[in-house]
Amino acid sequence: MKILDYNSDAVIKGLFDLTGKTAIITGGGGGLGLAMAKGYANYGANLVLTGRTQATLDKAAAELASTGAQVLTVSADTLNPDDCQKIVQETVAKFGAIDILVPAAGLARRHPAEEFPKADFDIVIDTNVKGTWYIDQAVGQQLIKQYKDGRPGGKIINITSVRANNGHPLGYGAYATSKGAVISMTRQLAFEWAQYDINVNALGPTIVMSALTKPVFDNPESAKVFTDRILFHRPMEPGELIGSAVYLAAPASDFVTGQILYVDGGCVAA
Repeated sequence: MKILDYNSDAVIKGLFDLTGKTAIITGGGGGLGLAMAKGYANYGANLVLTGRTQATLDKAAAELASTGAQVLTVSADTLNPDDCQKIVQETVAKFGAIDILVPAAGLARRHPAEEFPKADFDIVIDTNVKGTWYIDQAVGQQLIKQYKDGRPGGKIINITSVRANNGHPLGYGAYATSKGAVISMTRQLAFEWAQYDINVNALGPTIVMSALTKPVFDNPESAKVFTDRILFHRPMEPGELIGSAVYLAAPASDFVTGQILYVDGGCVAA
């Protein structure tokens, strides 16, 4: 691992600089994915946004136009390992290398544990666990190749959740299980890939205010279940993840790996 010269003012001022880096964000058209993309773009990164719906990706790319960042969109399903390889290949063809990966694609289904339908359980586990694993693996292979060719390692930032740590009364059995698996995956990959100068960490947000969660907060009873568990008594806004996402992607976190950074308003402390 290259150690920065922390006696240099220029190095210190550049700890959050992503100029010339290339970041892949799966689910890049969604609320969290797009917020992190805006953060990376404003710190100088090139962007690769992936998802299953091209129209959603095109809309996200248009929103990023004001940043001046170069944006590549790749319509792909991370449940398909061949699609994950396609993402890697198209990224390298466009930008020459990969530096950052954020697998932000995910979903939840909510049912009481004793009634949880197999189909819903399977799609949550498949999307959140297998979808993260396949793209981590494909990008990891490329980062290892780059390392062996003399390029510094990269940053992988998985997305877990406070639900991996705290039980919840509203039927999060599959989601909590999947996000717990992402924590274990993160630590295992960090252990295996440190030799290739690859940092693997995860962000753990609490519930985020978005179009998908609006029905939760439109219902005072369900909203109270969530906000009572957050020390600031409100949901997170997508933009509140940007600072942490930039930190884990930037030189500032070069000596940080295998860690889970909770951005949760104190939820796991409650």
